Amino acid sequence: MITKPSSKELAGLLARLAVGGVLVYSGVIKALAPAEEFAFAIESYRVLNAQLSLWAAYAVPWIELYAGLLLAAGVFTRFFAAFNGAMLVFFELLLGQAWLRGLPITSCGCFGSSASNSIEQEFAQNIGLLCLAWAAFKYGGWLTADNAVGPDEA
Repeated sequence: MITKPSSKELAGLLARLAVGGVLVYSGVIKALAPAEEFAFAIESYRVLNAQLSLWAAYAVPWIELYAGLLLAAGVFTRFFAAFNGAMLVFFELLLGQAWLRGLPITSCGCFGSSASNSIEQEFAQNIGLLCLAWAAFKYGGWLTADNAVGPDEA
């Protein structure tokens, strides 16, 4: 039976859908584009070589897509909220090191090669998404697939 949500539960649901939706969108955009485009963006961070950048360009879009879908659907909600939060922290570290090193990054690759916000804008956007991932972790248990099979014990 569906109960009326508290304001925190409603905020958690909206946070879960927002983070999941952004990751699904980001993953789909990159999965539909040639992997070499995203690999070029990854390579510009000067952390991975060309071969590893290409492997990451094949893997990351699908990880984002599935992790976003599972979070939005509420499957293993707390796990995927934490997993997506950890991914966002990793992305922040990549952006931060590029920003501090003054690397000439024309496209961060966050939403494919077409979107080109500044590193500062992407950094701020990821901080916001990280806050939403925390809200999804803490309060995102309403209307989840987890609760459809049993109550949340956490």
